[in-house]
Amino acid sequence: MSKEIEEHRNLNHSGNEPFSSVLEKHISRRSIMRGGLGMAALTVFGGFGLAGCSDNDDDDDDAPVKNALTLAFEAIAGSKTDAFAVAAGYTAQVLIPWGTPLNNAAPAWREDLGFTPEIQLNSVGMHHDGMAPFPLDEANAANHFILALNNEYIDQGALWAPQGGPTNKNEGARPADEVRTEINAHGVTLVEVRKAANGQWEHVLNSQYNRRYTSATEFALSGPVAGTDYVKTKFSPTGLVTRGTNNNCANGYTPWGTYLTCEENWPGYFVKDSGREIDDDRLGIETGRGRYGWETAAGDASEQNDEFARFNATPTGANATEDYRNEPRTFGYIVEIDPYTGDRVKRTHLGRFRHEGCWPGKLVAGEPVVFYTGHDSRNEYIYKFVSDAVWDPADQLAAGSAADRLAIGAKYMDKGTLYVAQFNADGSGQWLPLTPESTTQDGRRLSTALGLANNDLAGVIIHTCDAADLMGATPMDRPEWGAVDPVSGEVYMTLTNNYKRTEAGTAPTFTNDGSAVEDLGVGYNYAPVNGPNPRADNEGGQVIRWREPSVGATTFEWDIFVCGAAASDANNLSGLTELNQFASPDGLFFDAREDGQGILWIETDNGYDAVTDYTNDQVLAVVPANVKKADGDITVVGAADQAQLKRFAVGPNGCEVTGIFTNADKTALFVNIQHPGNWPSTTDATVVTSGTVRPRASTVVIQKVDGGKIGV
Repeated sequence: MSKEIEEHRNLNHSGNEPFSSVLEKHISRRSIMRGGLGMAALTVFGGFGLAGCSDNDDDDDDAPVKNALTLAFEAIAGSKTDAFAVAAGYTAQVLIPWGTPLNNAAPAWREDLGFTPEIQLNSVGMHHDGMAPFPLDEANAANHFILALNNEYIDQGALWAPQGGPTNKNEGARPADEVRTEINAHGVTLVEVRKAANGQWEHVLNSQYNRRYTSATEFALSGPVAGTDYVKTKFSPTGLVTRGTNNNCANGYTPWGTYLTCEENWPGYFVKDSGREIDDDRLGIETGRGRYGWETAAGDASEQNDEFARFNATPTGANATEDYRNEPRTFGYIVEIDPYTGDRVKRTHLGRFRHEGCWPGKLVAGEPVVFYTGHDSRNEYIYKFVSDAVWDPADQLAAGSAADRLAIGAKYMDKGTLYVAQFNADGSGQWLPLTPESTTQDGRRLSTALGLANNDLAGVIIHTCDAADLMGATPMDRPEWGAVDPVSGEVYMTLTNNYKRTEAGTAPTFTNDGSAVEDLGVGYNYAPVNGPNPRADNEGGQVIRWREPSVGATTFEWDIFVCGAAASDANNLSGLTELNQFASPDGLFFDAREDGQGILWIETDNGYDAVTDYTNDQVLAVVPANVKKADGDITVVGAADQAQLKRFAVGPNGCEVTGIFTNADKTALFVNIQHPGNWPSTTDATVVTSGTVRPRASTVVIQKVDGGKIGV
């Protein structure tokens, strides 16, 4: 999530052992000291093979052999300008900024453009985030595709700049058309893009593939929750459809060619002043006024079909089909979109919470299809979905295939088992099933512990977080993006920060009322350090990694890949230098190469002064196969590996760098710049803004001057 809208309230009151205390136990088991750190260090298990985690070569026999891959660019210094900085030998182009028209129904951008609902509906949405490409021409897949792009939230100041800001921002009724415009700035943008003859990229105006999905678009519901009493509303008495997708942060994709967009900080848009259920409190549904006050436009003479009233979930009718008490229960899911046809559906079986993203695991014919997803809040959990159906390579569709992609999605995503992760101090872990018949920590049937009927799988999904609490999942330091090595199956995930960790040996302090914003913890006001979360006052964050013995396995082994820090920090566990210091890792992408290796790209959303004083948010790169844990190191990337982890690019002032992928032939890297302060002023992203401009989130396309592959 963007730090601009980070959720600070305490929502997890489970008291489960946090990841911090897991490491404390692991350290006490091994008693290895790392010089100069003043704390115990960690040696994690072997078994990760040539990718760099094992200290025991005997465990590497079945690891895939990988050829050498070397980063060929020079790391760049930090940057603090209204410009995008990139490594020498590369160019950076601004593509499809917010407000770019998708068709002739929207005017060309101008600095004083006043937005209406219609203009925003037909233009690129606001605050670019996760994204992915979908080829239109297999023969030219690298240079011509549909770009699917999340629009996470809005900057009301920029949106309403010509009129001096939004009307009644904090109190009073919001004007209906302002609310409609803001609703239309959220969601997802699909846009056809291509590389022109001059080497620059462009979007195709009026393409049949250009579409917007907003907080008003209708979506089908599928999976265990669809059609149940949990999601019946006045708008959908059958519980089979809903309106809108909100706060789409990270993303994913499927092997059959669909886009996955993930609903993260959606609870803040709904209010519920009475009749609250346990999931309302666990997820943080508001009272009083929603994030942008959309519900206050209810009753406007122009309102149609309760378009604003639905954001107030306070019960008013005799049952759920007479009001919108269940409207929030139609949110918090993974949304699947067919970029070729525009069809879409919310897949409920992958859990209901604040999803950061959703990434497919390694594909193996005859084994299940798996997806990994994280809940981005302090001390929340990591999840895995395992399909009942086994993978059939015939379902890996080519561009232009007339097959029903959503039907294939239903095959793999509507039936299966949702698991939550538990990390152990010895470097092992297990996936705990979230099913009605599962046994909780205290020996009860999970359905009984939740107060549900014995076979109520839909109820377990509605209460995903409560179920994970009861099963004993490990609270983590804000799980954000994931990435999977498709050859080894290793999974990487960013844990962006948690500056309410305490030193080893201190007792955790719990919060039980969930009311104090200043507590800045979820469940724990303070919690001691542990395995995957090894540092107190953790403002640097870390990237963890795990590996499973098979695709559908319920066990795994984990380690810490790299810890963010300032170069001057005493607890700089990865030995970072000025040329690669970073904090709050967020976006993550594994760029698989033909030789079986790949580059791991790391993006940041930093709020740690020791790093932000030196540089804006950035993009770094490392080849995991080129780093290996040394004896006594807590993390895989250590002091001896500094030449392997390089800063590649830096965003403009005020921004978050997010959303990332390489095109098919690896000659272009696409990243998003969200909420810049005063940028861009030209299509050349590297030009420093002169004067003041209306800031616009944008996609940046990075290419090598010589046309070669990115990074090497």
